[in-house]
Amino acid sequence: MKIQAFLLATASTLALTFPVFAGQDPIPNRLIDYAGFQRIVDTADRERESRRLTEEQFLKMASDPDAVVLDARSAAMYRLRHIKGATNLPFTDFSAASLAGVVPSKETKILIYCNNNFLNDPVAMFSKVATASLNLSTYTSLKSYGFDNIYELGPLLDVNKTKIPFEGSEVK
Repeated sequence: MKIQAFLLATASTLALTFPVFAGQDPIPNRLIDYAGFQRIVDTADRERESRRLTEEQFLKMASDPDAVVLDARSAAMYRLRHIKGATNLPFTDFSAASLAGVVPSKETKILIYCNNNFLNDPVAMFSKVATASLNLSTYTSLKSYGFDNIYELGPLLDVNKTKIPFEGSEVK
C-alpha cells in the first residue's frame, strides 16, 4: 500500500510540475503541433529512402515537363547557382498558397535538392551540418502540406563534374 501511495504521489507531482506528462501542453498554441510533425517525420522516414534518386534518375525525372524541380534555398543563393529549370520557393516562404503557386497539384511530381548534394561551390552551395540538410526539412514540410509525390536527389556530386546542368550568375 505504501508503494502505491508513493507512486501516486510521484505521478501527481510530475503531472503538476511537468504538465506534458499529464497530456497537457504547458504553453498551448494551436498553430504549432510537434506531435503531428513527429508523425510526419516518422512517415517520411519509412518512405524517403525509396524516393532518393541517383544523378541519372534525377536527370530523367527532371526532363518530364510535368515535374517541378523545387529549389527551397534562399532567393540569393538561387540567383547565384541552381539546377537549370528549377523553380525557387525559399523554405521560409512555404505556405499552402505559395506552394500552390509553384506546384500545379498535390499529385505533381516534385524533385528536391539542396546545398548538401553538391561539393566545390563554397558560396552558392555551401555545405550545412548533415542533420540540418535542407532536403530533410523540405521533404517533411511538403508532406505536411499534403504532397506525396516527392523525390530527392540522393548523392553528393561535384558541381564541376556532375551531368546536372546549372544556371545562375556564378555559372560560366
